[in-house]
Amino acid sequence: MTGFVSLVGAGPGDPELLTVRAVDRLRRADLVLYDALAPEQLLELAPQAKRFYVGKRAGRHSIDQDGIHRLMVRAAARGERVVRLKCGDPFVLGRGGEEALALEAAGVAYEVVPGLSSAIAAPALAGIPVTHRGLAAGFAVLSGHAAGSYGPAIDSIAPGSLTLVVLMGLRTRAELAARLVERGWAPSTPAAIVLGASHDGSTRWLGTLARLATADIDSELAGIVVVGAVVELATQIANDYAPATVGALEARNP
Repeated sequence: MTGFVSLVGAGPGDPELLTVRAVDRLRRADLVLYDALAPEQLLELAPQAKRFYVGKRAGRHSIDQDGIHRLMVRAAARGERVVRLKCGDPFVLGRGGEEALALEAAGVAYEVVPGLSSAIAAPALAGIPVTHRGLAAGFAVLSGHAAGSYGPAIDSIAPGSLTLVVLMGLRTRAELAARLVERGWAPSTPAAIVLGASHDGSTRWLGTLARLATADIDSELAGIVVVGAVVELATQIANDYAPATVGALEARNP
């Protein structure tokens, strides 16, 4: 094996939020295997590379995970510098660990380039600190694509004790909200949906857990759900913190 693979976190999508190392690896790449949410501006940072889309969106996979592993290993065997460009951070609900293990098993040289996880970046860009003195001393990041993923975690968290940040949960937000209320979370608990954080036209919805299921948003868009008292700070912070990245869609439901 003479090639090398970089598992690169792309952050929430804004090229200015990439790490210096991520930019360097893209510029030197021979092949970029990129996810569904990677914008064209990021791919333009790899002008000499071949590009191959390996994204997965809402159950629609361009290639299965084993296929991605094979692509990385074969390209490395040809001596290529490969960037596996993953949204957010490679090890936060992105199967980066699986890919690292596959490269280990194949004897491929690789590295992990951490990225800014949307679990933190998206709330921040919408004016929501995931922790705040007196409101939340910690936060939990959950996969919201199915109850089997988020259910056990929710059942183990005392109601209101942590901020909940749910990735891939827009389509299941009704079930998520019902599960939380069933577990003792107050229906009046503040909740937010952040869509397209760091992208042009990004928007947010602000409301309550009781209103989460009926929030008027497009469930096919990329976004996150935030539940907890810290959401109340969005109306005080967002206008000064990130006016260019927070859109006009704000449903302040009682």
